[in-house]
Formats: sequence, C-alpha cells, structure tokens
Amino acid sequence: MKSEKLVPGLILVLLGTVFLLDNFHIIDFRWGNIWHLWPIFLIMAGVNLVFANNKAPWATALKIGVVILGFTLLIFGHFENRWFSPFNNHWSFNDQGWRNDRNDNDDNDDDNDSDSDSTGIVKVEGSSTYTQPYLAAATSAKLIVSGGGTLYTLKDTTSLLFEATTKERFNRYIYTHRMEGNVPVVELRMKDKKGHIDWDSDNGNSATMKLNTRPQWDIDVKAGATELDFDLSPFKIKSLEINGGAASFHVKLGQPLAETNVDVSTGVSEVEIKVPANAACRITSDTGLSSNEFTGFDKKDDNSYESQGYATAKNKIIIHVKGGLSDVKVIKY
Repeated sequence: MKSEKLVPGLILVLLGTVFLLDNFHIIDFRWGNIWHLWPIFLIMAGVNLVFANNKAPWATALKIGVVILGFTLLIFGHFENRWFSPFNNHWSFNDQGWRNDRNDNDDNDDDNDSDSDSTGIVKVEGSSTYTQPYLAAATSAKLIVSGGGTLYTLKDTTSLLFEATTKERFNRYIYTHRMEGNVPVVELRMKDKKGHIDWDSDNGNSATMKLNTRPQWDIDVKAGATELDFDLSPFKIKSLEINGGAASFHVKLGQPLAETNVDVSTGVSEVEIKVPANAACRITSDTGLSSNEFTGFDKKDDNSYESQGYATAKNKIIIHVKGGLSDVKVIKY
C-alpha cells in the first residue's frame, strides 16, 4: 500500500467500524463528540500532508498514532455535556441546569423570540405542538427543516397538512407557514440560542413530524449535528434534499413519481437510504474518502450505478450523494 493512502484508508476503516458497532449497540457512540471535536479530522489530514513524503518508520507511526488518538477521543470522550465557545466560557452547573455566570442577561427585551417571561425565568425544557390544516386544492407542498443538535423523526401520516410535536431543552423550535403561489410551505427550525445539547439521554431536543399523503412533497433539510429518521414510503416525494455535517441520516423511500430526486450532501456522516426493490433507481456518487455500499446496483462508471431496467422505466428515483468522510449505503427492501 502506498504510504499516502495509509491515513485515509485507516480513517475509513475506523469510521466504518464505529458506525457498525454503534448500529449493533455494541458501543454507545456519542454523536455530540463529532460536533465538538470535528477539528481532529483537520489535524489528521494536516499531519498526513506534512509527512506525506517522509518514508521513515517514525513518520508512519506518528500518522497512525494521531488517527488512533483522535478516534479514541471521539469514541471514549465525554464532551457532549460541554459547551465550547471562545465567547461563552463561563458556564457552571446547578440543580436547574447549565448557566452562564458571566452574563445571565445577554438576551435583551428587544428579542421577540426570547424564552424569558416577565419574571426573568428562562424556559430550559418543554414541549410544543404545531399543526397546519390541509386544503383540498393543495396538490403540492414543501417542508423545510433546519437546525442541528436534534433528532428529527418523520414516519406517520395525518389528515392535516402538517403536524409536529417537539421536545426542547435549552434550544427551541420555531414554526412558520407561508404560501409560494398555490404551494403551501411549512418550516420547522431550531432557534440558535446559547445552551447545551445532551445527545445521550432523554433530555435532548427532538421533533416528531407527520405529513398528509395527498400532495407531492418537496422536502429540504439543512442540519448540523443531527440524527434523522425519515420513513417516507407512505408519501409522494418529488424531491428530497439533505445538507448536513456530522450527522446520521436514515431515509426510507416509497414508490417513485415520474421522477423522484434525492440530493444528499454531508461531511462526516452515516447515510442510509432504502429504496423499493422493484423501483428503478440511479445513483451518482461524489463522496471523496467515503465508504460506499450500493448492493444490487450495476456499476456504470466510477461514479454512477443503476438498477436493472432503469433506462426503460417510466418512474425513477435519482440519488446524488456528495460527502467527505461518510459511510454511505443505498439498500433495496
């Protein structure tokens, strides 16, 4: 093996091992660690570049050691309960949760989205329900989801256009609705506030959503450190766009429309997309150092794969995946 390929290969092996062990619950991987420790991957890449032309055994050992040390911190570190910021470094913990001792009154009264009431008490935990009525004239609809540090779930149907139940700790969700011509647009986003995200307990942020099955849906997800669990098989999906950083994305698609487009762009993520076994599907992949698994698809060239009979099919799923260091799977079910 060429020495310049050693570090990327080792990173992929370790990432795949971590994802696999976490999937089978052998380890309990803290996804919040990636959110806090993502610069480790820059250090790994930098060390590999600096010593790329050094064939000495000590240089190889150094490169391997940096990778192993980085993954040791990612797997065994407990960084998900800390808030790191050069501007907010005076946090302490008491029986009411985390607080900023430097300035407890940073949110002034002019902030219309403030969680504070007239007594100055700040809401740190709660739940909310959002609904949007369905209009029979709506043949198309759009869902926008944005914000990281949360678990997004979409599985069930509703007679309404949209329904969501959220659980909030420190951060909170904002819901909006508007019309773009005759198309209703619903948006659920995480408000960016100071606070703490607890990935490994029941005290984290979560949003459980339901959609109406009648419209054709365009779904746009923009998320950072996020876990996404979408079963879209009951719905008519025209397009699905996912942009995320350090995240875990699990998506199950149903039968395609004339053309169902799926675009996934990730950083260091686990991506799993399930498609019906009888659906015509084409995959294009631009995933850098990612590990790809497209079982049951015919390879057309270095970056594209197709199911049998794709060219002559009337309804098609077109998947484009772009990522850095990700574990990408497209599975037939």
